[in-house]
Amino acid sequence: MTRSDGYLLDNRQSEAGQRFDAFATLFDPTTFRHMEGFGVGPGWRVWEVGVGGTSVVTWLAKKVGPTGKVLATDIDTSQVASVARPPIEVRVHDVGAEEPPGEGFDLVHARLVLVHVPDRERALRSMIKSLRPGGRLLIEDADPALQPLLCPDEHGPEQQLANRLRNGFRALLADRGADLSYGRRLPRLLREAGLRRVEADAYFPVTSPACAALESATVRQIRDQLVTAGLATDEDIDRHLANVASGTMDLATAPMISAWGRKG
Repeated sequence: MTRSDGYLLDNRQSEAGQRFDAFATLFDPTTFRHMEGFGVGPGWRVWEVGVGGTSVVTWLAKKVGPTGKVLATDIDTSQVASVARPPIEVRVHDVGAEEPPGEGFDLVHARLVLVHVPDRERALRSMIKSLRPGGRLLIEDADPALQPLLCPDEHGPEQQLANRLRNGFRALLADRGADLSYGRRLPRLLREAGLRRVEADAYFPVTSPACAALESATVRQIRDQLVTAGLATDEDIDRHLANVASGTMDLATAPMISAWGRKG
């Protein structure tokens, strides 16, 4: 394989919405728990970075109310354009290449974003720069290298095939510059960037219908890339999708590490 630029999982593909729905089911409770702990409420100004789907911004809009603001940015805003009304503003923006789209934010949040951004250091600086003194930064990213298996209990040929295809997915991500061990470094990076009161935790779904839905949508979305790169055959993928659809496999995700801190 030769390295190619660009995000592997295009928001405009038909499977993207299914992936965002699965992410919402899996990870929204963790995200919202952290935000509730920060006290997000009426009048807050929030920047949601790499927004993807609509679940987080619509929840935030209810929290900040008509006196607040939720700025939702992404390089492709096609999935979130339908909610672009006050207090939500939707804007095309590349966090790793452009200056921050504002300042004085009470909260800046990015979930499953920075692992894919080529210039993660610049993106992190941009988000911190945009915070008001005392503002909160919440970064949530996967760490596929920490737990690389789709089926941690690899007890049969179905699970072995699943893990082989997951390894292919990880290879495609790495080939596009994704940092597969980024999540574990977040607490240190936030401290080194000058944030105070840095904390972190992790959430690791081991099996659920949402894990299966996420896997099915992801594999269908990257099918052509897997085959073209010689990482799987069409027969492999058809067999795996049938195995997933059977509902008899325990499918996990990579741990999502949440790290947060306060600007001094």
